[in-house]
Amino acid sequence: MSPQITPIADTAQDLELAERILAPDGERIANTPLDEFIADVDGSQLRALHRDMVILRRIDAEGVALQRQGQLGLWAPCQGQEATQIGTARALASKDYVFPSYRETGVIFARGAKPGDFVRMWRGEEGAGHDPDALRVAPLQIIIGAQTLHAVGYALGIRHERTDEVAVTYFGDGATSQGDVNEAMIFASSYQAPVVFVCQNNHWAISEPVAVQSQYPIAGRAPGFGIPSLRVDGNDVLACMAAMRWALAHARSGKGPAYIEAVTYRMGPHTTADDPTRYRRDEELEEWRRRDPIARLEAHLRSIGELDDEQMAQTQRAADIAAREMRAECLSMATRPPLAVFDGVYAEPHAGLERQRAEYAAYLASFDDEVRA
Repeated sequence: MSPQITPIADTAQDLELAERILAPDGERIANTPLDEFIADVDGSQLRALHRDMVILRRIDAEGVALQRQGQLGLWAPCQGQEATQIGTARALASKDYVFPSYRETGVIFARGAKPGDFVRMWRGEEGAGHDPDALRVAPLQIIIGAQTLHAVGYALGIRHERTDEVAVTYFGDGATSQGDVNEAMIFASSYQAPVVFVCQNNHWAISEPVAVQSQYPIAGRAPGFGIPSLRVDGNDVLACMAAMRWALAHARSGKGPAYIEAVTYRMGPHTTADDPTRYRRDEELEEWRRRDPIARLEAHLRSIGELDDEQMAQTQRAADIAAREMRAECLSMATRPPLAVFDGVYAEPHAGLERQRAEYAAYLASFDDEVRA
């Protein structure tokens, strides 16, 4: 499988070059390369995917609200990217290990994140919001593209130990301009590492449009490294699931890395510190709103008689409960004492660390002296 290599003129044309299974109006489209990978997906599984996306969008909206209310330092919205994250993550095996960027709320949700896991890091309470060992998801990575190197390193370990795990790494279109991503692909290809690269092309690297960074589809770069790639409609949850199943089968069988470009769109700001109205046209936003991933799957489910109003109401109630639990966890978090930052750094006491602890304690105590003065 390889992408169609044609210059990108605009976002509409960009999407038309991607493989899809569900049209924007919910109609099922025959897709010979992908259909075999989702032949087992029935109505019940489709409803579960829809439920996941609805809950994810509600969690995401609650995260934005908590940040606006001063409860979180920052939030990276994923509205519009629900199909890419849920579709790919639900294709993973529990033994696979994920290396995300900072926007993969849906991935950690699909891997079993608890309500507090979504906000703990953004509130500044811990370096990782979730338990990496429990979810088999590395801490969210802020440094653009660095997680791709971590994923390849882990994949080399998989290859050395001869297990059938796969490492999976997520990154945005902007990260493809970083050296780390390209270096990771070189190593992955050279050593046939079992790793899947997932590029969420949401069209904006903060305020920089993807057409400035890449005149051609991003998935077209991977074959240059000797990595097979597939370009899919990232707002089509079935296409995303099928693409990930294809990529996982390729990597798990010992054939080396695979690459997915999911063409989607960031509906909100880059983060809550960003103002997208300064660089994005309203017309473009409306154009992508008509391709909404949740509405697309809902239309398909209703057309085949697998979703009714009562089921929709149940899903919405589940989403509201998830948001309330997340808010409650956030507001109940107690900040650890400042010196706790040294806890758990080493398994055994360390003289150098104890010296640093004492120095930091003295620094903190100096503020008490200033208050008394």
